[in-house]
Amino acid sequence: MASEAEQADVDGGTSAPDEAADLTNKSVIKATILLSELGRHRQGITVTELAQAVGMTRPTAFRLLLSLEQTGFVDRVDNRYRLGWEMSRLGRLADPYAGAVARIQPILDDYAGKLKETVSFAMVRGELAYDVIAEASASRYLNVSFYVGETYPLHASATGKLMLSELSDEAVSAALPKKLASYTSHTITSREGLVKDLRRIREQGYSIMDNELEEGLFVAAYPVREVDGTLMGIVSVNGPVQRLKSEQLPGTIDQLRKAAEEITKALS
Repeated sequence: MASEAEQADVDGGTSAPDEAADLTNKSVIKATILLSELGRHRQGITVTELAQAVGMTRPTAFRLLLSLEQTGFVDRVDNRYRLGWEMSRLGRLADPYAGAVARIQPILDDYAGKLKETVSFAMVRGELAYDVIAEASASRYLNVSFYVGETYPLHASATGKLMLSELSDEAVSAALPKKLASYTSHTITSREGLVKDLRRIREQGYSIMDNELEEGLFVAAYPVREVDGTLMGIVSVNGPVQRLKSEQLPGTIDQLRKAAEEITKALS
């Protein structure tokens, strides 16, 4: 006779939250924790270091790593473990953002309603690359859509400038030409001027784009970081200058900060 869990699968039913918790496999959860930590050590890490990093006993970590190694999810070279070929293969098959969007969309919807403007989230995929993967718009006649999938010039967008601020002044100078493209009369077109603006962004912890990409457009952006401080994404609010560039801006930045904290928790 089928168990209740098996029968639920057959019938297409769903378990209550407490029942679902009872059905979870703790070893599988621990294995995924190890895989996530291995992703932070591309050059490999010993089992002892890995166990310490995730708060697990060495024997437990070793047993799980042995199983993951046998199935190709983990490789071992000179007693250092790293993600294996099977992880790479599955990664190419997976939608890189579907799971993330499902987790953060409710947060964007919530803050778009609070701010009464369009709120967007960009996922960082390299030092100078990002993808806008989700957005939410408030129910206003005039609102701005940055459109999912679009990218914008680094020096003339709030998201781009926030990414550049993660680099040193020297790295920024090496990455960008001395003369930058102009989009409006407010665009920062000199590399020296941009470096000065990036220093201010590092100090204040957020970035703004004030008429620099499009006349009348104002954007404020806040970093979304992993637990270790690594930049994983950027949440931004977009709208007309006359609405966003006002005495309410400090409150708007504070709302973005809260949204960023919630997104970090949702993606952790």
